[in-house]
Amino acid sequence: MNAHKNARTTPYSRATMVRRILEEGWTAKAAAAAFAVSERTIYKWLARYRAEGTAGLENRSSRAKLVANRLAEPWIAMVERIRREYRLTAAEIAVRLKLARSTVAGHLARLGIGTLKRLDPPAPTVRYQRDRPGELVHLDIKKLARFWRPGHRITGDRHNASDGAGYDFVHVAVDDASRLAYVEVLPDETRSSTTGFLVRTLRWFRQRGIKVERIMTDNGSGYIARLFAKACRRLGLRHIRTKPYTPKTNGKAERFIQTLLREWAYAIPYKSSDNRNDDLPRWLRWYNHHRPHGALAGSPPISRLPLPA
Repeated sequence: MNAHKNARTTPYSRATMVRRILEEGWTAKAAAAAFAVSERTIYKWLARYRAEGTAGLENRSSRAKLVANRLAEPWIAMVERIRREYRLTAAEIAVRLKLARSTVAGHLARLGIGTLKRLDPPAPTVRYQRDRPGELVHLDIKKLARFWRPGHRITGDRHNASDGAGYDFVHVAVDDASRLAYVEVLPDETRSSTTGFLVRTLRWFRQRGIKVERIMTDNGSGYIARLFAKACRRLGLRHIRTKPYTPKTNGKAERFIQTLLREWAYAIPYKSSDNRNDDLPRWLRWYNHHRPHGALAGSPPISRLPLPA
């Protein structure tokens, strides 16, 4: 078939070809050659003209008039009502209405209620903030890769990776009320490291006039260890654990870690991870003493510390 067989026509050209066939006596073959279409197309437009007149020569949507498994609007409304009022599954609704399960499931998905949890509005986010520094301190750990040379985040070349360099473990502590933060880079996240970091964290906050009363952690192995629990008892701390798979419960630590990564770990093309770690004290001083914090009306965390007596 020649390429011109696929050429498009307009309503005006279709009317012309029909007139020449019906009034001037052209053959379908001659009209097809003249208008660069197939004979099948000629016969299609002739049939439409005879059935509908000139209106049949207008462009039409290619959308199908009938869609497989498409229910009438009253049926769709009934499916939705049964779903919302009785919370039945697609299979149960299909049995009640004598419909195909796939048809009901498809309409539930298009209505945005394909799963039962979609029937309930999302619970509002509960935000809280302790009244005074030390009431609650959030602890968390972030694993960062060590490197001997700038990696692909800087160079874009994954062939220049520091394979076998291992990982650093960034232990963070964030005060809930003031957002004051203490951070250490340690070689692991074992019970010894988490417990040692806890003791140094309390000492660091005490030096700034803050007595820590509670700590919040996830359920990492270092935090649920007996050594960590024993330290909490001896130090008079209440240890609160987050629910499994709900990191937003410890959201202030999670948020701080994101800031830490963006503004310290990945902000500068460090030559090595040792250079990166050496830069941490500088960044932490800036964060605590100078960086405006959105949750503190643009003030730095140090501004929320109690004034010395």
